[in-house]
Amino acid sequence: MPMASKSRLSPFVFFFIFLALATTLAIAKEDPELQQCREKCQYQRGFDQQQKERCVSQCEDYSRHKHGGSSHDDLLWGKQKSPAEKLSECRQTCERKTDQQRHDCRDQCWEDYKRQEKKHAGGSSDAEEFNVIHPTREPEKRYKECIEQCKSKEGRDIELCHIRCDKQRRKEAGSKHENPTHRGEEEEEEGEGKERERNPYVFEDQHFQTKFETEHGRVRLLQNFAERSKLLVGLVNHRVSILEANPSTFIAPYHTDADGLFFVAEGKATISLVREDKRESFNLKRGDIIRIPSGTTVYMINRARNQKLVVVKLYQPVSTPGHYESFTGPGGKDPESFFNVFSPELLESAFNVKREKIQRLFEKQNQGVIVKASEQQIKAMSQHESGGGIWPFGGESKGPFNLFEKAYASQSKSNQYGQLFEVAADDNKDLRELNVGVSFANITKGSMTAPFYNSKATKIVLVIRGEGYFEMACPHLSKSGQQQQQQQHYERVKGQLRKGVLYVVPAGHPVITVSHGSQNLELLCLDVNGLQNEKYTLAGRRNIIRQLEKTALELSFGGVQEKEIREVFESQSEEFFFKGPSQSQQMQQEDGFAAE
Repeated sequence: MPMASKSRLSPFVFFFIFLALATTLAIAKEDPELQQCREKCQYQRGFDQQQKERCVSQCEDYSRHKHGGSSHDDLLWGKQKSPAEKLSECRQTCERKTDQQRHDCRDQCWEDYKRQEKKHAGGSSDAEEFNVIHPTREPEKRYKECIEQCKSKEGRDIELCHIRCDKQRRKEAGSKHENPTHRGEEEEEEGEGKERERNPYVFEDQHFQTKFETEHGRVRLLQNFAERSKLLVGLVNHRVSILEANPSTFIAPYHTDADGLFFVAEGKATISLVREDKRESFNLKRGDIIRIPSGTTVYMINRARNQKLVVVKLYQPVSTPGHYESFTGPGGKDPESFFNVFSPELLESAFNVKREKIQRLFEKQNQGVIVKASEQQIKAMSQHESGGGIWPFGGESKGPFNLFEKAYASQSKSNQYGQLFEVAADDNKDLRELNVGVSFANITKGSMTAPFYNSKATKIVLVIRGEGYFEMACPHLSKSGQQQQQQQHYERVKGQLRKGVLYVVPAGHPVITVSHGSQNLELLCLDVNGLQNEKYTLAGRRNIIRQLEKTALELSFGGVQEKEIREVFESQSEEFFFKGPSQSQQMQQEDGFAAE
């Protein structure tokens, strides 16, 4: 009897399966709207294969609902998964993707979830759900809904969401219809779009790779600038690395195939440079800068008892553009010594000792690149030793120089709102050979810099302390891909700043940096291509707009009278650092209260 029931049930189920398939095929044949929707899914920029498939599925669901049908799963099981269940499954799928793809995937999952929640709650009709991808929907309405969805996000994701909405509106404003013949251009734009969404000028923790790490410290390397974005190809042969070492530690000897420029951001160190006939040792403190020629063997100690050592390194590879390696000789298994790769008989001849002694020597060390040192060992390496010397700072130093010395303080650009210390590439032999200028800005909390730009230098900026944000005018991210676009347009690039964040300001790009929070904002600035670079301010006592003659001013501003123009550009009496927005608003409020 049970077998008979099963045999009677199977044709019944198969009948409905067949009916569903037949209905779907009939709809696909008869409904041009469904065909158009599917094509739209295939040409969606920024969609991976999974998102395209999900898009097609939504098209088919809508079409079935429109014609009074049901989904295949509804017919078989009489129910569908809840939006929350679909969101969970979607996010699990995202975890199998790469870091860059994972962020987009999660966003798409969340947007799908919000649409389905609206649908289940009766907040929108099926036709409105379909219009999310319908090609005839009004772009402005879609833009407003996109901005509304951004409210459900948190932190920096809100900013990224707004960027995506703006990008989509510009894209749709340039072209109302998709053209399949432009797929090659669209694929190129897809890559550029992802760069825009993530702001290619800002680098955070996830953009650093840990090269070496022990319990006593680590060395992190920033990803290649050109790999992040083709907009940064001018920095392809510059790499940034950060050393962090705990108190009383030793950093093992190594050399690199790159010229290095070291800046001590925190702590005290003794650094030793070893050449063929001599060793030079220098005591370093915060603000010291020293050049390390490629191939020079270097080792360091953190000579402080209770303070971490942080050294920022800028490397210029000399062998492979954009890539350098560290080579460890004195070592063992960890760090691995390059001596271990040579044949034993060659090492015997080179060292003129038995191979057993050589093997014992290079097998013992396995504690890593950064190891703990005793107080006696630290003291021994911090003092003068025969065969080397510790050069005193000040005057004609043969080694490092300190950026915070009075000679490097910019008196004209320093006031109650901030201090600027700078050494131009033209003014120092080591910097001149590297074509790099160095500066350090200490922006008082609540203050800001003037808008300014560099004539030649691309500025690499690392936040040493504090919090704030920057805004930059950029013409590159504003392109919508339309070749017929003639008018120049700028995009506002904005980034939140905190300790460890790095950002890039290309030459010619006007930028403003603002300090907020409970402490000053301290910035280390490395000006790549710094020779003969000029810094042009656009507001303040010496801004370049002041130099324009009357006729040029009035023609530039569409006939506005010179007096009115100069009232704007000549009202600021400070030069480089100003009161920030919060300070200005507070003072205006206080003035208003006083007047009352």
